[in-house]
Amino acid sequence: MNKQKIPFWRTPSGWSAIGLIAAASYFLLVEHGEHVFPYLPYLILLLCPVMHIFMHGSHGKGHETHAHDEKTFKEKTEDNDQYRQGYIEGLEQAREGKRKAENDNAR
Repeated sequence: MNKQKIPFWRTPSGWSAIGLIAAASYFLLVEHGEHVFPYLPYLILLLCPVMHIFMHGSHGKGHETHAHDEKTFKEKTEDNDQYRQGYIEGLEQAREGKRKAENDNAR
């Protein structure tokens, strides 16, 4: 038996809420578009905090069950030598590019 909690939006009530919100939004824009469009920039700005509320909702949940599965960066690079080599090459290219930019600016 699976004991994972199902997110609200995947339940029948969540699907109903999505449908209701979509229908209300459609009729609001179709019937009252001239009243909504002047406030559209404010609605977009209001969307930012709303997205943060919903997108950060799962922080801090489930860490105690998956803590033993997490590997440190050092462990990951030791397991994957190609990844480690690519990382080192990227660092060297960035340093070389920085030196080149400093030399060009000194001229």
